[in-house]
Amino acid sequence: MIASPLPDLVGRHRECEALDDLLAGLREGGSRVLVIRGEAGIGKTVLLQYLAAQASWTKVTRAQGIEADMELPYASLHQLCAPFLDDLDDLPAPQREALRVAFGMAAGDPPDRFLVGLAVLTLLTRASEARPVLVLIDDAQWLDQVSLQTLEFVARRLLAEAVAMVFAVRDPEGREALTGLPPLRIDGLDATAAGELLETAVGGRLEKRIRDRFVAEMHGNPLALLEFSRGRSAAELAYGLDSSGHPIVQGPVASRIERDFAQRLGSLPEATRTLLLIAAAEPVGDAGLLARAAAILRITPFTAPAKVAGLIELGESIRFRHPLVRSAVYHQATPEARRSVHRALAAATDPVLDPDRRAWHAAQAADGPDEEVAAGLERAAGRARQRGGIAAEAVLLERAAEVTPDRRPRGRRALAAAEAHFSAAAPDRATELATVAELCPLSSLDRARLARLRARILFARSRSDEAAPLLLDAAAQFTAAGSPLARETYLEAIGATIFAGRVHGPAGARAAAIAARASGAPPSGSGAADLLLDGVAALLTDGYETGVPALRGALELLATEELRTREATVRWLLLVPVALEAFIHYAWDLHAWDVLSNRAVRLARDIGALGALPPALIYAGGVHIHYGDFAEAARMIDEADALAAATGHAPHKYATLVLAAWRGEADVASGIIEEARQRADQRGEVSLLGAMGYIQGVLYNGLARYEEALEAARTAIEHDGFNFVGLSLVEHVEAAMRCGELDQARASLERLMDLTRAADSGWAGGASARSQALLADGDEADRLYRTAIVEFERGGVTVEVARSHLLYGEWLRRTHQRSLAREHLRKAHEMFDGMRAQAFAERARRELLATGEHVRVREAAVTSVLTPQESQVATLAAEGMTNAKIGAELFISPHTVEWHLRKVYTKLGINSRRALPGALASSPPRDDEGLVRAG
Repeated sequence: MIASPLPDLVGRHRECEALDDLLAGLREGGSRVLVIRGEAGIGKTVLLQYLAAQASWTKVTRAQGIEADMELPYASLHQLCAPFLDDLDDLPAPQREALRVAFGMAAGDPPDRFLVGLAVLTLLTRASEARPVLVLIDDAQWLDQVSLQTLEFVARRLLAEAVAMVFAVRDPEGREALTGLPPLRIDGLDATAAGELLETAVGGRLEKRIRDRFVAEMHGNPLALLEFSRGRSAAELAYGLDSSGHPIVQGPVASRIERDFAQRLGSLPEATRTLLLIAAAEPVGDAGLLARAAAILRITPFTAPAKVAGLIELGESIRFRHPLVRSAVYHQATPEARRSVHRALAAATDPVLDPDRRAWHAAQAADGPDEEVAAGLERAAGRARQRGGIAAEAVLLERAAEVTPDRRPRGRRALAAAEAHFSAAAPDRATELATVAELCPLSSLDRARLARLRARILFARSRSDEAAPLLLDAAAQFTAAGSPLARETYLEAIGATIFAGRVHGPAGARAAAIAARASGAPPSGSGAADLLLDGVAALLTDGYETGVPALRGALELLATEELRTREATVRWLLLVPVALEAFIHYAWDLHAWDVLSNRAVRLARDIGALGALPPALIYAGGVHIHYGDFAEAARMIDEADALAAATGHAPHKYATLVLAAWRGEADVASGIIEEARQRADQRGEVSLLGAMGYIQGVLYNGLARYEEALEAARTAIEHDGFNFVGLSLVEHVEAAMRCGELDQARASLERLMDLTRAADSGWAGGASARSQALLADGDEADRLYRTAIVEFERGGVTVEVARSHLLYGEWLRRTHQRSLAREHLRKAHEMFDGMRAQAFAERARRELLATGEHVRVREAAVTSVLTPQESQVATLAAEGMTNAKIGAELFISPHTVEWHLRKVYTKLGINSRRALPGALASSPPRDDEGLVRAG
């Protein structure tokens, strides 16, 4: 037994030690996160009470998940943040407005839940500047979904703030919640501790056999032991019967506890039971609201018997002793009693100040179809959407459909509910409601929406080619209905074919483009989207000569189109991946790639769209790989992975693989490649196989493992994908030449020439010239290698400039032009070594050795000692950004920024921000750039 101000903490020494350690870390200024997991009654709430009692030196804020409140967006988050809202005006404007809209304090575009999360993180961080903050969340499995997601995001972003977050989660209901956060598993008490607790509760010793049986059947559950022993005689415990003759111990522990509470309810006066039912049905605990509802039901508030029975605690309002009491009160009541109470609560709730809760109570009170109730729920769903509560919107619309008397509006509401469930990442429920909608009469526009939804659900589950025909059918229906959604849906269908990995065939990108061009779909309302569809369709149907110029016509609008609303920005972020794939793989335009990817990063940051930010960062990181700035690419990939982890999304392995391939890190790439292949097979993402072929082509060519490069690149080409074919052809030509497969090299060169001819970019010109040079001889080869270098420089493709110097130098050495060979090989080695492209640098080193020149290993640059996050923070600080602005840029708190900067100062040997620019720009001196000529 442990000494504690809480008498029920028997046998919890291990758990209390863990909580004490958490508080010790918090006292030292570090962040802490813990998820206490266990079954109902196991002691989670008592441990939270212990934590609060031990942490009187902190600012404690609490949230309580309540099952009846799960449909109201941000209800729990508002409860937790209430003590800090006086500081709301100190938040950066985007965060402040997001939180105000989420909490219904202002009107505006629906906020991204991750921007709301950043606002909460900033709010808690600001509060912790006065004294540490301890956040306690009980019954987290019953938080409304968006509050739970937001708090999980905050927990994953804590690092250097004096904030601790402790969640209590009931299993098995909450088994899927908060996975990946540090757990503290709470099991039943051991036999000794459980027996001690039981005897303490009954005030005397029990016969060992009776005590052991009771302990075993309760599985050491403290609440079960305490509640079942409360008020029972030794005889009742000895013979296992309560005063009514019913067995004490039967069924699962949680249901036994709830059943025991229900039995105590039976002895209470009817007015007291009704009052408890009002409190159970209205979790806010507003004393005035409870009194008004009681008056409507014509009952006198009389709570003393419930307090004597150990069911409630009285303070400013009624508070149940345990969530299972609330559950027992609500579920033990008859359906008619529950409806009566909800009807009274609806009447007592202010229709202006709290219309959503009023609508919800009215819906729970309905005993059949009721259009007025359904309309109220639909309006509440619209308000939930405006606050960013998509999950709540889905539930409210679903209930609205259930109580809608007429089939036509029922179908419309069921469809809207299905769309909302899909947006809230609940595709199974979306499918069920789509089926409900399908059985109702729908307008032609709603039929098109239903078709698109079914295609989206299929695409989300499998990236195979089955979704594209369904999207094309939906687009045709939108066209027939004259809807501006038609062109957007055609773009979506083409995007689906890109993932499916085919250009030709009935389900390929070309078929989708032909359908789009022939449709006569009306304008979408976005000039950029319309021009993009026209350009991609021309590319796929008319060929490169017509398609690439048409595609370029969309670039200026994509880069500059004013996006007046958050919804318009989100739609732009959804269409830009198709644009990027087209500009990269057909226009060979690194500048367009840079412009569009950086605009995507900026827009995603501006509106807090953290779901769209990781892929935007990945695209931007790809630009820096081709610029030869691997360190910046690594920083972006690292940030994307951190955000993906914080938001519960899968990491983007593609960029990690491309970077590993250019660095020559075969050990890093091999495992990820195999994982990607399995994913491609499972989800039907054939485009992944094409990407893997290109990546392995780069990797193995760099490592001079040409047979493997040949096979990998050939596989990518044969997949006939929308993307990666051109890049794979470049790898295939080089590998085929090295392997002596001249026919294969010539065939790939011919196809590459066709693909690059219309692009008229430095990247395309360089790829074409260098690949031709590999198959040429004499002066023609010399001219083509020089042209390739010039063209790649014009296109800004630094990695390919370095590679062209390498290939040119290798050719020069083989043609016995040693002096000139050394010049280009030195340049290649210098560039690749500076990038940390180890495999290509080693190829250049070996070639230099063959010319009689030795190579000294370059020393590490000063910035290489920094982690990607530290480097990113240091770079922004060196540019003059404040900690607050850096935090807003990187979705971390200012405290975390300062924590990173302190580590940066130590690593760089400086002591202020003023020294950062010079420290970051410096690098250790090198002797003759690392090269020493032999002899």
